[in-house]
Amino acid sequence: MTLLHRILNLPARVLYLSLFLVATGLLSFGLYLQHGLGLEPCPMCIMQRYAFATAALIALIAGLHAPGRGGERVYAALIGASALTGGGIAARQSWMQINPPLIPECGPGLEFMLESFPLAQALPMIFRGAGDCTVIEWTFLGLSIANWSLLCFTATVLFAGWMLLRRG
Repeated sequence: MTLLHRILNLPARVLYLSLFLVATGLLSFGLYLQHGLGLEPCPMCIMQRYAFATAALIALIAGLHAPGRGGERVYAALIGASALTGGGIAARQSWMQINPPLIPECGPGLEFMLESFPLAQALPMIFRGAGDCTVIEWTFLGLSIANWSLLCFTATVLFAGWMLLRRG
């Protein structure tokens, strides 16, 4: 029995918990980029985090619940919907980075918000994200954060599709 065959035949519970760990790792890396390296997330980045967090939470619930085959498919569909949403946002941001609009569509920067608004108004804006969605501040292997996010969402959609179609 090959390693790939063993992985493909793991119980759904293990696969969902693995997805939870991967998504949590991706979210943690995003927080490291923000707080460790000082990269400001834009509103589209924040929305992608929500989509990853949603997929992670659903995967955690699926892994802890260990449902029957019908429940596995429901969880896979929910994860797929979350990943499609996040992937759409990541695709749009990747497109905007390749073809930046003349007027930035993402909102003001963090410094501007703190200087221009009272803290009570600035906090919700900060939670929504700051910065320009078209700026590429970090790359790895020639791909921006939005590009990597799109790849991760695509892999998550493929995982969800596989979980929908796999035999029990």
